[in-house]
Parts: sequence; C-alpha cells; structure tokens
Amino acid sequence: MLSKTPGLRDLRQRFSALFQDHEIFVRTHGHVRFVRVSAVWQKRVALIAGIVLLAWAGATLAVLVNQLLSSGERAAVAQQQAAAVASEARIAKYRDNVAEIAADLEDRQEQLEEWSKVHFGVEPAAVTPEIGAEGVAPAAEKAPLKTTLLEVIDPNLSPEAQILARLEARQEDFATRLLTAVNERAAKAEGAVAKLGMNPAALVRNAAAGRGGPFIPYSGHTGRASSLGKSFAALESALFRMEVLERTLVAIPSGQPANVLMLSSSFGYRSDPFTGAGAMHSGLDFPGPMGTPILAAAPGRVVYVGQKSGYGNVVEVDHGQGILTRYAHLSGFTSTVGAQVAAGQQIAKMGSTGRSTGSHLHFEVRLNGVAVNPRRFLEAKADVLEVKDDARQRVGSVAAARGAR
Repeated sequence: MLSKTPGLRDLRQRFSALFQDHEIFVRTHGHVRFVRVSAVWQKRVALIAGIVLLAWAGATLAVLVNQLLSSGERAAVAQQQAAAVASEARIAKYRDNVAEIAADLEDRQEQLEEWSKVHFGVEPAAVTPEIGAEGVAPAAEKAPLKTTLLEVIDPNLSPEAQILARLEARQEDFATRLLTAVNERAAKAEGAVAKLGMNPAALVRNAAAGRGGPFIPYSGHTGRASSLGKSFAALESALFRMEVLERTLVAIPSGQPANVLMLSSSFGYRSDPFTGAGAMHSGLDFPGPMGTPILAAAPGRVVYVGQKSGYGNVVEVDHGQGILTRYAHLSGFTSTVGAQVAAGQQIAKMGSTGRSTGSHLHFEVRLNGVAVNPRRFLEAKADVLEVKDDARQRVGSVAAARGAR
C-alpha cells in the first residue's frame, strides 16, 4: 500500500499540472477585458467532455454490437430459410420418387398379370410351381435376379415407402413362382422334344434368330423410358423358351395320317419300285383302299393344295416352328389353302396319282425344309404324348383367350 500511494500521488500531480489557471486578454472596441479560466473550471469541462465522449463511445459500441447481433440473427434466419427450402425440395423429390415408383410397380403388376393370362390362361394367384416336375431348369433361370425399386427412397422419411416395399416383395414372390412354373413346363417340353430326336437348344436359338424390329424404349405410366428390372428380363427369357419348346411339341406330327395298319416303305435308302436302282425315300408309304380318308397329323394351316412332279396330288400343312407335313399321291382333296385344320381332321383322300404303283399315302415331315424320318414322331412313347397333350391344352387355351379378346 505504501508503494502505491506515492505513485497515485504522482499521477494526480501530473494530471493537475495539465490544468493551470489562465487569463485571457480580450480587446473589444478599444476596451480590454480579462477572462480568467481557472484550473477547476478546466477540470470540470474536461470531466464533462470525458463523460460525453464515454457516452458517445458506449452508444457507438452498443450500435455496433446490435448490428453484429442483427447480422448474426439475419444469417441464422437465412440459414433456416435455406434449410426449409432444401427440405421442401427433398420432400417434393421424395413425393415424385414415390409417384414414379408406384407407377413402375403398377407397370410390373400389369405385365405379370398379362404373362400369367397369355401363357397360362389363369389369374396370377392361380400360378403355382408344379410339384414333382421332371427335369431341372438351368441354374441361371431357376430364380429371378432381385431388383430393388426402392433404392432411391429413405425408409425413414415416410410409411409410404414401406407400403411400396411390401407391394414389390409380393410382386417378386409372384415372379419367382411364375418363373419356377415356367421353367418346370419348359423342362418337361425340352425332355419330350429331345426324346423325339430334336435339339431343344437349337430350336430356341433358331427362333431367337428370327426376331427384330425398330428399337422403341419401353414407357410406363409415367411416360418415361424405363425397364421392369432384371427379374422380369429373366422371366421374359424363360417364357420365350417355354413357348418355343411347347409350340414345337404341339406342332410335331404324332397323329396317324391314315387309319391303316400296313407300312409298305420306310424312310431312307430303298430300291426304286420302278427302276430297282438305289434311291432315297423321303417319307413313309401307307397302302390302303382308294379314297381312304387322309388325316392331318397335327394342327396347322393348309398351305398347298395341288400337283407336284412325282408326287401327284399333294396337300401340305404348315404346323409352325418350321415343321411341315406333306401328303402325296392323293385321289382327291377335302381342304383348301388357308384352312386351319385340327389333328385328326380329314384333309384329302388316298389315291395313286403321280409316280405310284398303287393306292397308298406318301407321308413326309419336313423340318425347316429338310425331310426327316416321320417314324420317330409317329411312334412317340406315352410319356412324350402326355407332355404334348398338356402343352396342346395350354397352347389351345391361350389361343382361345387371345381370340376372345
């Protein structure tokens, strides 16, 4: 304390030294006056000025602080507004995504219903895998590849996403059941076709080679180009395979072309009945009485009625899938070009026209224009015929459903 007192006294002395008594001479119109400015008055003025200066500085500081606070509040408000705008944009985008995904799911549902009706003739709920089906489908086609339409939706945003997820799960479950049923049917048809001496893979490959057309991107309910996902691509491929194999099986001429028991000449090498020289016989010969009904060996469309060199009177029926049957040496016709005929329906009468030694039917089966042995089709075993009959019923019901529409 003692050390501080002299310092304080010295400070006061220096402060007091700044203020001294002053006299000011003022001359006005020849008169001289003395104005005395005392040190006390100077101190008072200085004190007042200091107070005013401090008040002004305080007010200025208060204004600056207020401005700083106001700018901070404005920045906070602006940040809140920006966050609100961003939130509204996210909500709008979310709603758009929900609407688009709902439309995509609706497209998928309609496609599933269309496939189930077109290829099975039943409603989606009725499509179930066949228990104990023979054959195993390729591993790549055994189950669909999952596709998730809900990747763009945050599941925490709204319960709508959960509703869509459940709908998608139901569609994927149905697509899985439909794909399994398709693969099982295709496996049965593939086994039956193979037993008839045909190459199922080649049939599907050849059928796929005959497709084309302009590329038009698929557009759904939203009007934008899109796809239904990998699982639907796998299902579409499996349906194409099943359709080719089953239609080929239905087109195979396994019905007897005439109700006769005898076979006078087989397919392949034989001695020519006129010259005795070795010759290639491209069909089977069935002898019988003149006028015996000639029957279509499989359903199809009559594409030729007339005469051909060496064959005499001929009827040809196109069964689809590259399979054609030829009936030759006929005595008369009971069908016309363009007529749709069923298996077992009469199309002509047995005769001996053309290069023939007597009344008989020359029966040919041609696959993509090449004559093949009809015997393997006519002598198909019961299990193959059972699969064929099942395929015929499906293809027939599908054709009837398409005709009804």
